[in-house]
Amino acid sequence: MAGAQIDTLRAFAADLAARGEELGLIGPLELPRLWTRHILNSAVLAPLLRTGGRVADIGTGGGMPGLVLGIIRPDVEVFLVEPMERRCAWLNEQIERLELTNTHVKRGRAEEFHGAFEADQITARAVTALKKLVPLTVPLLREQGELLFLKGAAIHDEIEAAQKVLRKHKVRDIEVLELGAEQLAESTRVFRAKVGTHG
Repeated sequence: MAGAQIDTLRAFAADLAARGEELGLIGPLELPRLWTRHILNSAVLAPLLRTGGRVADIGTGGGMPGLVLGIIRPDVEVFLVEPMERRCAWLNEQIERLELTNTHVKRGRAEEFHGAFEADQITARAVTALKKLVPLTVPLLREQGELLFLKGAAIHDEIEAAQKVLRKHKVRDIEVLELGAEQLAESTRVFRAKVGTHG
């Protein structure tokens, strides 16, 4: 899954395991399942990224999935959008330490960057419900851009509750993918959809 970048990914995971709880990036119960629940759970998105594209990861936190994707896909430009100063400092430190030239931190909330830049794809993990997440993220997408949200078991209920918002923001071709069943104990659910008029 990580290929040639596996050593870089291991270095990131080791530092997250050593300092993540102290910095408030992961809870104490998460350490034993850091790889399966967080890193590999993020890594399964990597094959869905567009070659040479630009990805914005909203609410990156400790780097999942954005920093993980930046490590695995050096051919993709990744923006890590995160409002908390402490987390941004950690992310910048990791980018420098791991020598990632394709990954950049943007401190602030998603809505603060509406009109500031555009991405081909948006990722998010454990940020908020779909009906709130869509209005925050769609303005950051280029025409024909794509949403890739890591979601839990209630994703179908979220889609149902967000119908009006999805129509308003021209979200189409919606599908729920189950990824990583071969590599993970529990497969990863991904909300995937295009935005804009058909073309």
